[in-house]
Amino acid sequence: MIRKIRKIIYCILAVMGSVLLSIPAFAATSGELYTAGATKVMETGKMETVSTEKTLISSAGSGDVESVYKAALNVKKEEVIAGYTNLGIANVTDHLNVRKEASEDAELIGKMTKNAACEIQEVDGPWAHIKSGKVDGYVSTEFLLTGDEAKTRAMQVMRLVATVTTTTLFVRENPNTNSSILTMVPMNEKLDITEGKEGDAWVKIEIDEDTGYVSTEYVTISEELDKAMTLKELKNGEGLSDIRVSLVNYGMQFIGNPYVWGGTSLTKGCDCSGYVQSIFRKYGYSLPRTSREQAKVGTKVSLAEAKPGDLVFYGKGGTVNHVGIYIGNGQIVNASNRRTGIKVSNATYRTPYAVRRILP
Repeated sequence: MIRKIRKIIYCILAVMGSVLLSIPAFAATSGELYTAGATKVMETGKMETVSTEKTLISSAGSGDVESVYKAALNVKKEEVIAGYTNLGIANVTDHLNVRKEASEDAELIGKMTKNAACEIQEVDGPWAHIKSGKVDGYVSTEFLLTGDEAKTRAMQVMRLVATVTTTTLFVRENPNTNSSILTMVPMNEKLDITEGKEGDAWVKIEIDEDTGYVSTEYVTISEELDKAMTLKELKNGEGLSDIRVSLVNYGMQFIGNPYVWGGTSLTKGCDCSGYVQSIFRKYGYSLPRTSREQAKVGTKVSLAEAKPGDLVFYGKGGTVNHVGIYIGNGQIVNASNRRTGIKVSNATYRTPYAVRRILP
């Protein structure tokens, strides 16, 4: 057996030379079979990543050493897709909850929307320990694609993204510096590219329901997958009124649901103002239909004074055209656009136009 293994290894190395490849390696004493550089399932049920450079030590008979040798194997490096080596994809219609511990009763710390990606750290029964964006927690494996299925889905949903590399990026109406500024976007925000590519002077981007142009001098362009959103469930007794806690937590239930221009359905589809109107209606507040009219309701406060449940408005050319609900920690929940649906965004992902307070 040992001689056969040695012959196979030497033949492959002779034919392939320095070409990177994957070679089956056998542990003669244990009977385990695995591929170097792959993931093997241990007796505990947990997964372990096998080193891409495996040292082989063989034994024979009742333990007498027949030979000891080491083979430094050049093996195929793990395939990396959008920065992930052990890729997982959320296989859901709306969102997948990320919890602090591997339990349905554990604290909710994030959400992965449909087709969001993660790095799988470990799988233990029905739970997977994952990292995605700034979220490090546990998700149900029932709703997580892995292996070839995850890779296939990733290739289908990967998108071209512009990441802002300057303190304040101007989004312009047309692709030139003489064009009017639609809004401003801060450092590290990501914008979906709808037209253009790396090497172009300008690319067309989507921001909420609008489109505009940004100079590629101030962004980096890459193919990316969606990441998990960091969330914190509000609880009573934390200095907020009960209605604020209830309204925000209710609004976050619909993350991942579709965006439909002119819609008001929280499940079948809504736009930004339709989302806000429907959430507030449940709590007895009748708000106007459009974000422009909603911005006239309530009391004006600053973003620094904002509390969960306040409304944050955004504008284009001095006119309000978007709204979201502030949920605390510098974030809003909003019906953004057709691609993302209802999502969580940084409150300053673009320059806020106004903040209005309606709830007590």
